[in-house]
Amino acid sequence: MKPNIILASGSPRRRDLLSQIGLTFTVSPAKGEEKITEDKPEEAVKQLASQKAQEVYLSYISEGKLPKGDTWFIGADTVVAYQNTILGKPKDEEDAFNMLHMLQGKGHQVHTGVCIIAVNGDGGVSMETFCETTQVNLYSMTEENIREYIRTKEPMDKAGAYAIQGFFAQYIKGISGDYSNVVGLPVGRIGKRLREYEG
Repeated sequence: MKPNIILASGSPRRRDLLSQIGLTFTVSPAKGEEKITEDKPEEAVKQLASQKAQEVYLSYISEGKLPKGDTWFIGADTVVAYQNTILGKPKDEEDAFNMLHMLQGKGHQVHTGVCIIAVNGDGGVSMETFCETTQVNLYSMTEENIREYIRTKEPMDKAGAYAIQGFFAQYIKGISGDYSNVVGLPVGRIGKRLREYEG
């Protein structure tokens, strides 16, 4: 039997990915301010994911809302990194242009940090945090290609200013690693953990 799953994220892409693998879950987005003290992208996403999972877990405890049985709180955060520099969501269209101009024709990494806080039926708590990394290589883009893409408005709420599953797919030369990780959640690895949990 699967645990109760509480997703500490309001991302529609993460919701879609969990639904895609047949999971039933509750969405309870973290609302706290994100604070990064780590320099390495891989460590920063783990830090942010754990902040989200812990915030929602503690809110359930303080409000007495913890479901009966085993429960998993899942926090996640995704960043795009180029030469170990984190690229977050663009501030405006010019910021999006600069990011895409830097990434076009080159390779970069997408890191998703995941934190799972597992609460078992007798109150025991454990926490596991990991980072999944996918290498993404892009075709070259002209300045007009980039401007055309920005006009779709798709890049404005995406880390690295692009969505691999949208209009931008035409510029993806290849990836090495988990595709769903680039969308926002490494569901292959989460599914593996659930199968291990079920024994």
